[in-house]
Amino acid sequence: MGNRKKPVVVVTRKLPDSVETRMRELFDTRLNIDDTPMTSADLAEAMADADVLVPTVTDRVDAHALGHAGERLKLIANFGNGVDNIDVGAALARGITVTNTPGVLTEDTADMTMALMLAVPRRLTEGANLMTGENQWTGWTPTWMLGHRLSGKRLGIIGMGRIGQAVAKRARAFGLQIHYHNRQRVPARIEEALEATYWESLDQMLARMDIISVNCPHTPATYHLLSARRLKLMQEGAYLVNTARGEIIDENALARLIETGDIAGAGLDVFEHEPAVNPKLMRLARTGKVLLLPHLGSATLEGRVDMGTKVIINIQTFMDGHRPPDRVLPSML
Repeated sequence: MGNRKKPVVVVTRKLPDSVETRMRELFDTRLNIDDTPMTSADLAEAMADADVLVPTVTDRVDAHALGHAGERLKLIANFGNGVDNIDVGAALARGITVTNTPGVLTEDTADMTMALMLAVPRRLTEGANLMTGENQWTGWTPTWMLGHRLSGKRLGIIGMGRIGQAVAKRARAFGLQIHYHNRQRVPARIEEALEATYWESLDQMLARMDIISVNCPHTPATYHLLSARRLKLMQEGAYLVNTARGEIIDENALARLIETGDIAGAGLDVFEHEPAVNPKLMRLARTGKVLLLPHLGSATLEGRVDMGTKVIINIQTFMDGHRPPDRVLPSML
């Protein structure tokens, strides 16, 4: 950057040390050392003083928050793939560019999706809890703790983007038959490589699958995409896995259907009102019918460092007067 004044970059949460160190080298960076989530007042103060804001999924940068932005704020470099925490249209109207970190979390999230897909039908959590619980394991028996095999089952993927395709590749290795619903049909070469069957009708796909995996982004169009009506279409022995966003599923309806045995179970890494978790789902988790994880889909050191690298590149590119590589526009959502 030569002798130019370094931009003020406010980071809302603690990031990996290597990322924070590099940001301090390049920019006038204000860090959140103790990782305390910012209040709305903290966020307003940060936006009033910053040239660049680096928020995360826990920060709600809506039109009201953007009203506190100072004239200097020209870039919101989101530390994350999804931008449902940011009102991109309102930012653009104020002349603020928004970027994200696509692609770097694909493999990690697909791994976690596959882990949940294995854990719930095979009752892994129930078994693990038994081994460390108060009641001693009495030994193997032929008919106890029986789950269901994956091989030969039909997997319906909702959202066949990068993550959906990565999930499909893994699932094929376990002998699952791949089906998918997407806003647009993927190219024939991808369908052929994954041996995937496309369903234009989500309703029709839901009624025929053994496992449903949610891998689409959260947008106004996908809010409660899996509504009570759609969830009722699922087969009685089917399982639901969600590593995308909690708002895509009507959690109350899902809990009711699992409780009544109309859906076999679910593996959830995301929740509608994070960090709060629906009490009905918590009760079902204690019975073993639901496996709940604390938003671990992207939680690898490698992934988080890669995210930070993308944030830095976006900031550098923007400050050098060029279009950042991961710019997000409302038309993309």
